[in-house]
Amino acid sequence: MKTLRLGTTGPEVSRISLGCMSFAGFYGPTDRDESFACLDAAQKHGIDFLDTAEIYGKGLSESVIGEYQRQSGYRFKIATKGGIVIGGARGQTNNSEPWLRRALEGSLTRLGVERVELYYIHRRDWSIEIEQIVETLEGFRTEGLIGGFGFSEIAPSSLRRAASVAPVAAVQNEYSLWTRYPDLGLIQACKELGTTFVPFSPLARGMFGEAHLDPASFAEGDFRRNGPRFQEPNFTANSDMIARFRTFAHGRGWATPAAAIAWVLDQGDHLIPIPGTRSAAHLADWAGACEIAFTDANRAEIARLLPVGFAHGDRYSDAQIVGVERYC
Repeated sequence: MKTLRLGTTGPEVSRISLGCMSFAGFYGPTDRDESFACLDAAQKHGIDFLDTAEIYGKGLSESVIGEYQRQSGYRFKIATKGGIVIGGARGQTNNSEPWLRRALEGSLTRLGVERVELYYIHRRDWSIEIEQIVETLEGFRTEGLIGGFGFSEIAPSSLRRAASVAPVAAVQNEYSLWTRYPDLGLIQACKELGTTFVPFSPLARGMFGEAHLDPASFAEGDFRRNGPRFQEPNFTANSDMIARFRTFAHGRGWATPAAAIAWVLDQGDHLIPIPGTRSAAHLADWAGACEIAFTDANRAEIARLLPVGFAHGDRYSDAQIVGVERYC
């Protein structure tokens, strides 16, 4: 597994890392043993950087990681997130120093660590200027509670404001072959400022897996059930487009998810995608994406098969997109 420095002064972490939202059941039921097997597989494939959040299962994802580390004796490098009010109104956030401190301390306790390598503001609290939020986070870093800090789902303008106070180690936004919004300034701003760009959902919430999805089989609590891209007629149109990419990948001896992540990696040398899974088998499908090298002909063919903006439907419903900063 190749590695990449997190921000300008952070640790070297695996170039592909693991998103752990599904450990908390966002994409259907899971259990401790399945999650532990996935973490075993991550170690096996050289993945040493995990992404989680306080809100994932109200701390469940963090607790699973913490229990695994205690039992295995292995310490992952960890990013977690806070700032969303658990149990509050939809979209309610609190980025005040007392609230973030309490959230961070709870995360550290569940993870069983004294420090995390990266701490994100999960969603902005618009009542507090971002410069003040950075001062809070820089205070946590000075105390040794975090190695660096970042933001999730923010605009390039907000990143520039934040970076004027202190270096921002990472920004996390959705990015994949079917979600290209960060191309409109965010990836470029991260590169300019020495900020690592961390694409989440690089496999389009499972659409770029080897198996064809069936939304009718999604569990009741599955996050995708209300996503416009997974509803008809959008879903069939999207599936037909992605089937062509699957044929392209297989024709070159690549697993579909590995090829999709390789495309993300190909977009810049400051990107660390965090595909999410709780399945050791699914992780094995894409763990070798770093070894795929595209030719110019490959890039041109992918652009023909899946042109920019090909996806049918928005990436979030109106209810799901609350708190996301839009900038174009």
